[in-house]
Amino acid sequence: MMTLAIHGFSLPVEDPIIKFLIEIVIILFVPILLNKIKVPHLLGLIIAGAVVGPNGFNILLRDSSVVVIGTTGLLYIMFLAGLEIDMGDFKRNKWKSITFSIYTFIVPFVLGLIGGYYLLDFPILTTVLFASLFSSHTLVVYPLISSLGVTKKISVNITVGGTMITDVLSLMVLAVVVGMTQGAVGTAFWLKLSISMVLFVLVVLFVFPVIGRWFFKNIQDKISQYIFVVVMIYLGALLAELAGVEAIIGAFFAGLALNRLIPHTSPLMNRIEFVGNAIFIPFFLISVGMLIDVRAFISSWETLGVAAVMLVASIGGKYIAARATQTTFRFTKEEGRLIFGMSSASAAATLATVLVGYNIILGESASGEPIRLLNDHVLNGSILLILVSCTISSFISMSSAQKLAEMDKENTVSGSDEVEKILMPINNEEMTLKMINLGLLIKKKSTTDGVYVMNVINEETNESSQKNAEKILEEAVKMGAAADTSITPIKRYDSTVVSGINNVIKEKDITDLIIGLQREKGFTPSFVYNLYNGYLKNEHVNLILYHAIQPLSTVASYVVLIPPDADREPGFFHALLRIWNIAKNSGATMKFFANSRMIDVLNRILDKSSIEAELFEITTWQEAQQHADDLGPDQGLIIVMADRNLFSYASQMHAVPEYLNRQRVDNNYILIYPFSATKETSIATRSVNNIDDFATIGKLIAKVFKQ
Repeated sequence: MMTLAIHGFSLPVEDPIIKFLIEIVIILFVPILLNKIKVPHLLGLIIAGAVVGPNGFNILLRDSSVVVIGTTGLLYIMFLAGLEIDMGDFKRNKWKSITFSIYTFIVPFVLGLIGGYYLLDFPILTTVLFASLFSSHTLVVYPLISSLGVTKKISVNITVGGTMITDVLSLMVLAVVVGMTQGAVGTAFWLKLSISMVLFVLVVLFVFPVIGRWFFKNIQDKISQYIFVVVMIYLGALLAELAGVEAIIGAFFAGLALNRLIPHTSPLMNRIEFVGNAIFIPFFLISVGMLIDVRAFISSWETLGVAAVMLVASIGGKYIAARATQTTFRFTKEEGRLIFGMSSASAAATLATVLVGYNIILGESASGEPIRLLNDHVLNGSILLILVSCTISSFISMSSAQKLAEMDKENTVSGSDEVEKILMPINNEEMTLKMINLGLLIKKKSTTDGVYVMNVINEETNESSQKNAEKILEEAVKMGAAADTSITPIKRYDSTVVSGINNVIKEKDITDLIIGLQREKGFTPSFVYNLYNGYLKNEHVNLILYHAIQPLSTVASYVVLIPPDADREPGFFHALLRIWNIAKNSGATMKFFANSRMIDVLNRILDKSSIEAELFEITTWQEAQQHADDLGPDQGLIIVMADRNLFSYASQMHAVPEYLNRQRVDNNYILIYPFSATKETSIATRSVNNIDDFATIGKLIAKVFKQ
């Protein structure tokens, strides 16, 4: 009790330490308790906000500190949606997103018009603004969907894309209605709005990536990189407000702008998601709950009537739109339910529109009461709409996403997944981060282990060198932990580096070996000797030689050279999967150059995959070299190589190291030597139903050759 007296304890709590402690305790224990009874924790955080808020037990005020952190959480949700969206799928399914957005905007809007004008007898301007409340939706369940691993589903992709469009349209309605109440809608109004929107989109989508690429190239400090991301979120939000739309649109566009610069498997991405899901997003949900006032619904039947109309227009409209989308594109029942679940939650744009409309005073009544564009009943009804819609959204989204995730697991043949074991020998600090980033990029995102780093120590190594080796391995393990990947360190005592690496490959059954090339050294005579007489002797290992000049996230595109008959090598499709993963996880565009036969094969694969790629036919090695000569500053080079006596080997491959040392010293490049012999459990015989798995690619190619 003395402690409480010292802090001047009273309700509502004003002491910042006690206040923050209460909020953190809510964030800690609510998810733990609700997970046991299968209730989505985001719903629990909203209810907890209502209980402790000013309309509940008045323990906490919804003051500026709560609003600021909560606003950051809302912007974070929209930013993550833009950041995690698969741009290849987004472009491929843009017309589906547009179709869905038309359904999910028009149907609730029409229902809102009918309810507002004919049932509630609102004036026409109030009716239009009232109807726009139901067209938008907020992706409050996106973190939940992401945690269940179904964000790659087309249904999720088009819902995210549709969210951007519907929110922009509904907020444009808000801007127009506000302008009309002020008598400012004319040619100048439309011209100003159009120009500001175009400038906003151009700046965010074209200038932000340039700034981001420069920053990530030159600043490697992990804390500075995270702070930079937060700055870009708020800068995008500010530019959106200056353009005349809500901040959430700016945050979403900022996510799209940085999408290709933050690989989905990177430590930075992990930090962004962790901080958002741990702090900012829960604070947003609590702040939303603090708006709920149960007494307002009990004290007025008119409020309940308005709320009923709002619920029918919003939830019913979203359901009809989701079913129409499901029928139009022949989605499964669970995909249709997921679309409805994700799009049924009303929060951000709805709340923003209501508050703006509530604060617009049109005049005074005979009793002196202010006549508002949106009255108290609509304000209170919108709070109930937020609570009910978020509840429905949480349960339906969680249920359908879990079923879709389970279906994906069932569709994968038991034991068919490739066992990945990636080995990276590292002997200096400069290469550690570069190697780890590539290792994380080429592996499957679903795996959290199977990555090894090693340092070979021989008899001539002194004590200082041994300590340095331990430091490098420890740093590599920390980098993996930052990306939720378990990296196994190996300190190997052996007579030579090559011997140590080859022995570990055999002992650990390694599938991929990544060797880093230092900028100032490149291909030295001793390395070339070890390459042909050491590393390539491991016939069951995919060998990757990596020359890193700039961070992987800043490489905009790769030129990929594939020699004739490369597909006849046992390990080609395994190597192709590594290239696929680089594109998928980094967002870089792949420009494939190969002969007509291979182009046909790649074309058929690309029809069902989510990477962005261009295909170009070449017939000679000289053409391939010409394309390598034309690399730009933010382009990388990938060459599929082969050892002697293999189908795809060409004599010109022997000159590649010298060419790279002379001509491509300022570019990132990767040489991939696919394994030349399969083991008893041949990779080529495995099959799964995921197009991004190499076995599926191999299966598809086999079908192509039979046709």
